[in-house]
Amino acid sequence: MTACAIEDEAAEAAGTGETVEPESDEPDGAEETPDPAGDAAELPEPLGRAPGETVLPALTLTADGAYAARLTAARDAVTGTETARYVERWTLDGPEPYAVPLPLDRPEDAGSQVLPLADGRVLIRRRVADHHTLSLLYPTGPGTGELPLGAVECAELTLLPPAPDGVSAYALSTGAYSTGLWRVAGGACGPEHLADLPGRCSGGVWLDRAGRLLALDREPAGGGPVKAVAVDLGRDAEMTPLLQIAPDSNDRLLLADPDSGLLLIRSDAPGHDRLGWGVLGSCLPVRFPECLRLPDAAVTPFAVQPGQMLMPESCAVALRIDGAAGSWAGIWRPSGRRLHQLAAPEGWLAGSGSWSRDGVLGLPYANEDTACAVAFLTAPADLEPPAEAAPGACAESGTQPSATVPHPPVCRPVPLGQAPLMGRTGSD
Repeated sequence: MTACAIEDEAAEAAGTGETVEPESDEPDGAEETPDPAGDAAELPEPLGRAPGETVLPALTLTADGAYAARLTAARDAVTGTETARYVERWTLDGPEPYAVPLPLDRPEDAGSQVLPLADGRVLIRRRVADHHTLSLLYPTGPGTGELPLGAVECAELTLLPPAPDGVSAYALSTGAYSTGLWRVAGGACGPEHLADLPGRCSGGVWLDRAGRLLALDREPAGGGPVKAVAVDLGRDAEMTPLLQIAPDSNDRLLLADPDSGLLLIRSDAPGHDRLGWGVLGSCLPVRFPECLRLPDAAVTPFAVQPGQMLMPESCAVALRIDGAAGSWAGIWRPSGRRLHQLAAPEGWLAGSGSWSRDGVLGLPYANEDTACAVAFLTAPADLEPPAEAAPGACAESGTQPSATVPHPPVCRPVPLGQAPLMGRTGSD
């Protein structure tokens, strides 16, 4: 496995007190072409979000997108107010999506967390007094079956995103000085404590299709900047550095695509919190596209187009955009350097969705007209940049996508634990 060789101009500027401002993606006078599905110019100015704040999707999908699960609530037919909460499983890999309610004889707490598995069962984590119980729910004719898995005694327990194998499930229990890593489903018997990781860990991104390499955002126990690290589950949860753009910057990994190596990163290395991208195993710098920086808006990536083998710049990335107008969708490719803002379907379960290999984005939604549906959007084509923006004209600016560099430097990817951690930062 290899890691990014992150180069950082901001690190050099930090020593001189200068702030490195990433250059614009577009030449002077360039404008975004309005999209038929939703013109961004008609949207009110959105509200921002605190740097590093995690926004959980309303619907959690399995790694292959076949199943999904959410915690929902029934509504009173007269008043429209929410009544008892229950788990709902969605089936998305058939000719038509459908939802199956999984209610029990007791309502679910709003703080419970659900995770779909590849066999159609749904894992639920519930807090009971000073511990957390875990069970598998599944449909049994007219009722709901429940298989208790056990309990974990800790103050906080958070399920990690669905594992690529579709069978295992993992969770983090965060303490004052360390973080417990647990396998809570798919093990030999009940919840299994795998390791205590130093520091406070959060996030969770899978780096491979086998479900062995897990990236976490780690804050040192004594305080300090947050850095992404890699945990090798095949080597007793061995932890190695994964991402460090500048010594004092907070560098979080948001998404990773194992096929192409594309990484989506959030960092304050440019001087303030920005969304950037890099390539796993590359010596090219992390880029911070100006088009992904919206005024008074929070932009969060939630899905990357799979199947683009060794072509990170061609991957379409789906983004959730939150603002005063609500939540809507965005589509962006590193090579295109253009953010397409699209109106999401009414009732979109914001932050959830998946790509097909041929570039079709499915957005699940539920509203008064349908309890379970998926809207399909095709990634818009990116317009060719004008001649002035050709690679030869901006080879020294760092604004071009890495695929257009005529003579990239020759470099040899290094093992994950030996990845270079300092250098210069480029911007795109």
